Amino acid sequence: MRSFFRRLFSSRYHTGSRQSSPIRRTMSPSTVAALYALSLSVPPVSSGPDDAKEKKHHVQGGFTNPWESYHTPAVHRFFVRQLNGKANRPDTKPPTVPVRKPEFLPDRVTPKLRATWLGHACYYVEYPSGLRVLFDPVFEDRCSPFSWLGPKRYTEMPCEIGDLPFVDAVVISHNHYDHLSYPTVKEISKRHPNCHFFVPLGNEEWFRSSGITNVTELDWWEERDIVLSQSQSSEAQVQEPASGAASSPADIKARVGCLPCQHTSNRGIFDRAKTLWASWYIESEGRKVYFAGDTGYRSVPELPDGTDDHAPEYNFPSCPAFKQTGEFRGPFDLGLIPIGAYDPRFVWSPVHADPHDAVQIFQDTKCKNALAMHWGTWVLTEEDVLEPPRKLRDALKKHNIPEDGVFDICEIGESREY
Repeated sequence: MRSFFRRLFSSRYHTGSRQSSPIRRTMSPSTVAALYALSLSVPPVSSGPDDAKEKKHHVQGGFTNPWESYHTPAVHRFFVRQLNGKANRPDTKPPTVPVRKPEFLPDRVTPKLRATWLGHACYYVEYPSGLRVLFDPVFEDRCSPFSWLGPKRYTEMPCEIGDLPFVDAVVISHNHYDHLSYPTVKEISKRHPNCHFFVPLGNEEWFRSSGITNVTELDWWEERDIVLSQSQSSEAQVQEPASGAASSPADIKARVGCLPCQHTSNRGIFDRAKTLWASWYIESEGRKVYFAGDTGYRSVPELPDGTDDHAPEYNFPSCPAFKQTGEFRGPFDLGLIPIGAYDPRFVWSPVHADPHDAVQIFQDTKCKNALAMHWGTWVLTEEDVLEPPRKLRDALKKHNIPEDGVFDICEIGESREY
């Protein structure tokens, strides 16, 4: 019992929902030959919104959402609904979301930008430059600090970490258990020792205390340039490049940028909003991907059942950060945008976008194409598991956007090229 409460109240609790599989430290000759050492540098400051320098999201002891579009979610009311019988309990009996075995590229050669959905908010993105990036990986059955309690997958993982041929960078949006998994990041770090982790402000300490030192934390609107150079060493080499140092034409170059979104953070009961949450973008050789992370768009009050809160008479304030992102960092070739975990709206809208919000985020950020995420994996809220894609089609139609080929739904394990 003492162990139970220590896990429940500690924000530093690491253990995930299953034992990570044993890691083979030996590498094949071809894998060793493909290792890259990463150099990290601070680029000249890019232009940004006037209010970025004010850092209004910084408050004593942590962070906040500094917009009128945000109200603190009434999460207790969600649990009251579970107890009083008012909550909808989604049916997860198969068939739900199709799952296929991913077909990752065996080398770093691809003429197009390629994104593979691995469930929930996890995408594996293969850039034409050769860069390989993993967003919000969680390879556990439960998104919880416990192996026996908490949301359990109703769709299978399409692959294991060992199936990923290359991982150069891992990008984490925030520290909630459905986006950050201790066993997962540890296994990635062991299998891909040169991989670098990018996290929002305040999360670096958690990684270092977990034994992962290849980590950089950024605040909103901060950026880093990375150069990946071929190396035969199995040891990570993260270093500031010497002044005036030239890179080889064969090097892989990219810019990683941390961007604002509307959410919160915690891993325990007493650490809410102690670390930052973020959206991200990564650009490499002119191809740019926007990862929205986990975010709300506006705060909706309690309305009568069946009310369309997107009707014209409900003009609730929307988060301005997305239009700022589009103006100062857009356009993007591809957006990875959440569409699920939104019902009931009066509880979850401040932190979770519904499909109509998602389409507005897509438009605000100036994405040319988008793929949906944050659905189809764990039951976190009350909407039926297949409702988000249906509502996404409705939202696209409402905004006169084609229902196919622009902002798409894909199967878990499916890859799309752009």
